Amino acid sequence: MGYETGDGTVGKALGVLDHVASFGRPVRFSEVLTQSDLPKPTLYRFIQSLTNQNMLSYDPDRQTYAPGLRLLRLAHSAWEQSSLAPVARPFLDALSNEVGEAVHLAQIDNGQVLFIDKRKAQAGFDTLAQAGQVAPAYCTGVGKVILAYMDDARRTRALQQQAFLAYTAATHTSVATLEREFDAIRAEGVAFDREEHEAGIISIAAPILTHGDRVIGALSIATTTQRHCINGLGGFRATLSETAVKIGAEARSWQSPTTV
Repeated sequence: MGYETGDGTVGKALGVLDHVASFGRPVRFSEVLTQSDLPKPTLYRFIQSLTNQNMLSYDPDRQTYAPGLRLLRLAHSAWEQSSLAPVARPFLDALSNEVGEAVHLAQIDNGQVLFIDKRKAQAGFDTLAQAGQVAPAYCTGVGKVILAYMDDARRTRALQQQAFLAYTAATHTSVATLEREFDAIRAEGVAFDREEHEAGIISIAAPILTHGDRVIGALSIATTTQRHCINGLGGFRATLSETAVKIGAEARSWQSPTTV
């Protein structure tokens, strides 16, 4: 994994921090080194500096590194101040109780969807998306609806950041096919994930708009093909859109991050 950025030492250190966190579990230095482009002494120096600053924690018994308490405090502060999650919480609860399906709240960060909150379905199934995880924008309902409602300049930058890997046979693999869908999304006010990211999982997503119809996030209802079909998901359109409008209205006093 490369850490080359235009931000020098700070950028590389943050890249190491991202790398350690991406394992999703405590990780040994040797595991990080195996996937790193940095020389061993350089990587070790960054990891030690991050540990000294409590951005990483070290377990001497297991000899593993994990996100530190300082990072957790910063993450909690970001969640409270810079995400839609606190604003949207009661609306997610109400929507989840009404539809009985998984409900996702997402924003976009550097061209990727960041899931910032989730309510699980009442029935015994779950989706891959979890709060705090990222997913490609081009093949998720929330990602496509955010892209469709972006202004041209933001959308162009975001599309340049998509990998267009084929997760399933239904995944968009080029800008051209994805852009053709945007007109339909704007006309219908919702986007559908037709098993584009995860086989057997479908969703309907609505944009969360604020001042001047600026898109600041998206809300989706996700389910399995064993429970619903795409046409069946259309029955949730009115409830989903109404909830997204309420969140947008509540968020008008909240300052949205502008990163793509």
